[in-house]
Amino acid sequence: MNEFALEDYLEKHSTKPSDLLIEMTRITNLRTRFPRMLSGHIQGKFLEMVSKMLKPKRILEIGTFTGYSALSLADGLAEDGKLITIEYDEEYEDLIRYFIDKSGFADKIQLLIGDAKLIIPTISETFDLVFIDADKYGYSVYYEQVMCKLCHGGIILVDNVLWSGKVLKAGSRDAETIAIIEFNKMVAEDPRVEQVLLPLRDGLMMIRKL
Repeated sequence: MNEFALEDYLEKHSTKPSDLLIEMTRITNLRTRFPRMLSGHIQGKFLEMVSKMLKPKRILEIGTFTGYSALSLADGLAEDGKLITIEYDEEYEDLIRYFIDKSGFADKIQLLIGDAKLIIPTISETFDLVFIDADKYGYSVYYEQVMCKLCHGGIILVDNVLWSGKVLKAGSRDAETIAIIEFNKMVAEDPRVEQVLLPLRDGLMMIRKL
């Protein structure tokens, strides 16, 4: 099956993104070096649907990029909910704040710029939902850092866990691939959780704390 034809079919049969998310996609493609890091239509809608089902009071996002996933997740927040999103690269800050301010969620989203490994230990919140989509070397660290801040029954979503299929290729043993393989194995062997790995986009793992 043609990958592009399948993606086109999926998008045609999924609820269209908001005008703001369409604008974000266009500007991200025009103004950033790695626009493929954007969550995009299908994954964004999936994140939104998960958030709307959970109605979380607190969400933590590790890796904001230009804000597509943050706005998608914020759409399902409880009335008094809050989303904290952490972005390492300060060059995206103005763009992120531009979209947050236009979204209607400005009073619910807190953007933090810096190293998530240093920031997460300083956060006292307890989270219902966590989304990890940052540097792949840090996945195992982020996972352990947020586990003690995740409520029982809480959900962690982790992006890029198939890493363009490299996790299945014996010859693909670059550092990032190894980090993803080790992370997937660690979660699979963790008795504190149950999980399912979905072939959505570049692989999305849904983890539930027991």
